[in-house]
Amino acid sequence: MKIAVCVKEVPEAGAARRIDPQTKRLDRSGEGSLNAFDVNAVEEALRLKESQGEGEVVIVSLGPQGAMDSLRKALAMGADRALLVSDEAAVGSDLVATSRALAAALQKESPDLVLFGQQSGDSDGAVLWAAVAERMRLPMVSQASELTIADGRATVKRQTEFGYDRIEAPLPAVVAVSDAINEPRYPSLKGIMGAKSKPQETVTTGDLGLGADAVGEAGSKTEVLALTDPPPRGESRKIEDDGNAAQQIVDYLVEKKLL
Repeated sequence: MKIAVCVKEVPEAGAARRIDPQTKRLDRSGEGSLNAFDVNAVEEALRLKESQGEGEVVIVSLGPQGAMDSLRKALAMGADRALLVSDEAAVGSDLVATSRALAAALQKESPDLVLFGQQSGDSDGAVLWAAVAERMRLPMVSQASELTIADGRATVKRQTEFGYDRIEAPLPAVVAVSDAINEPRYPSLKGIMGAKSKPQETVTTGDLGLGADAVGEAGSKTEVLALTDPPPRGESRKIEDDGNAAQQIVDYLVEKKLL
C-alpha cells in the first residue's frame, strides 16, 4: 500500500510574521519548519503502514529548495522518501495553482491513499485537500479523528460540531486528518541520522507536464490588490486596579449611559 502525505513548510512558530510590501505575500525568508498539523498526517500514515505490515509512505510538497530540510523531519519519523516540487515559476501560487501542482505530483505517484493535515499554520485555509481531491476526481473526507483501512476501503470517524459521522470511501481516496487523531512520535536519533540517506527527489513543474501559465501568479485566480493597517478600535480607557477597579468600571458605564 502506498500512502502519500502532502505537507507544507511554514515559518517557525516563534518567528515574526511580516508581509512583503512589494509582493504582498508572506515573507518566507526566515527559518521554516514542518507544518504542525501535517505531522499528525505523517504519524497516521506511519501507523497505517505498520498495521498493514508493509507499504510505502511518500512525503509530497510544493515549496522552495530549502523546504527539503523541513521534509526531513517526516523522513526522520519513518517516512520512506520525499518528493519536493520546487520551481521559480511556482512562486506566488494561490490555492488553485498549488492544488494543480500537487495533483500532478500525486498522479505521478499513483498512491492508494492521500493524507493531509487539517490546515496550515500560516494561512489556515483548510480547503487545499478538497481542491486536490476535485482535480484527481477522488472521494474526500475531512476532519478525520479515526481512520482504518480494510478491503480496499477507508473508514473514517469524522469530527463535526454536532458529534461524529462515520464515512466509508473506496480507495484511492483523499483524507484530511484532525490533530485529535493521534499523538505524533518524536524522531529518534537513529531516525534523524537515517533521514539523510533516504531518497529525496526534487522536480520542477515542467517535469510534471505543467506549463508556466499553470502555476505561480499566471496560474492563480486570486490577486492581492492592497494591504492596509486595521482600523483603530475607537475610544478605549485603561483601568489600573488599585483596589477600586470595580467602581471605575461602573462609573465608566454610567458615563456612557450603559447603566
